[in-house]
Amino acid sequence: MGPRPHPARLPRRPPHQGLYATEAVRHGWSRNVLVHHIETGLHLRQGVALNNFDATVPEGADLLKELVKDPYQLEFTRLGDSHSEQDLETALVDHVVRFLQELGVGFAFMGRQYPLQVGSQQFKMDLLFYHARLHRYVVVELKIGRAQPEHLGKLGFYTAVVDDKVRDPERDDATLGILIAAHRDEDVVQYSLRGTNQPLAVTTYRTLPAELRPLLPSPEDLARVTHEVLEKHGGGEAQEA
Repeated sequence: MGPRPHPARLPRRPPHQGLYATEAVRHGWSRNVLVHHIETGLHLRQGVALNNFDATVPEGADLLKELVKDPYQLEFTRLGDSHSEQDLETALVDHVVRFLQELGVGFAFMGRQYPLQVGSQQFKMDLLFYHARLHRYVVVELKIGRAQPEHLGKLGFYTAVVDDKVRDPERDDATLGILIAAHRDEDVVQYSLRGTNQPLAVTTYRTLPAELRPLLPSPEDLARVTHEVLEKHGGGEAQEA
């Protein structure tokens, strides 16, 4: 009997192919988007974020659970293990198209450090999105450490203010808040979620491990390869298979 093939060389079949096929048709995914979701294991990340949707928006809880992933795969930011919240926020805005792809179909970017005037004070949310299909604003707060009760308290405050001062109550449903943190303690999060009547979810994110960063092509390399591919196709745009 010959040597067994190395596991890394075995052909990999996408898990849950039926789910991906259904979702691709449902959302009109392009080939690139479909490949992204398969490679990042969407079927393992969708619907598992800690949330209070059953209690706060029972009529739409199942749909909202599908909206939130855990963890979010943010390797495209090229951030290593050591980065600040501002670094993360800047990287997401700089790569907002990739971030919108990771968030899912329907999200529209509304702004960074979005200002909210409350009384005599002004507050600024990290990121604000609007979900065009669900007609909801989505407040996203970023934390590079462990999710804490006070983080959810502030996120609940932001969603309440957006509900009152930004959304159109005749067109938009209740604002959704998502806290994306590097780590979370399930018990702490569950108790914290009980203390708010705003629909909130807590999820985590993954960035690129530091040891893999030198192996990635530089932006210059990517531009050169893209140019060579386009030249190979006669100067036109490369077509998806």
